[in-house]
Amino acid sequence: MEQALKTFFSSPRFAVAGASSDPSKFGHKVLAWYLQHSLPVVPMNPRCPSVKIRSRSLSTLASPSSLPSPTETSLSIITPPAATLKVLREAKEAGVPAVWLQPGSFDAEGLEYARREFAAAIAGTEAGEDGWESRGGEGWCVLVDGERGLSAAGRGWERMRL
Repeated sequence: MEQALKTFFSSPRFAVAGASSDPSKFGHKVLAWYLQHSLPVVPMNPRCPSVKIRSRSLSTLASPSSLPSPTETSLSIITPPAATLKVLREAKEAGVPAVWLQPGSFDAEGLEYARREFAAAIAGTEAGEDGWESRGGEGWCVLVDGERGLSAAGRGWERMRL
């Protein structure tokens, strides 16, 4: 899992599929996490043209095929399992190298597809062969495991206030 985290956080850009303006939703919390860690991130949501994080309004993209540099973008996915497989297929076709499936965003088919088709796929609850395991009770989560991933990738960051 350490290698998957390194690959994911070595990307120069990030995107969040399922981004939301609703602070109670994980699509909002994960997007805010990237912004708080001073990482270049773009929200994705096909149903709204922008999302609001505190006083910031960010334009959204509709899908991974809309990413300006998909081969340089790691994608966090916080969509319902029924939508996740479609997002994964679009991301693969666009050339996205790494995905992070947040807890609750995938079913067995989506998880299998992600692990088979991407250079790095972070998801599930099991420990990697290297012994790395999530610190969260529901599986690998950016909010719980992200800083450890940034450190594994040797990526510097600064905590920003939103």
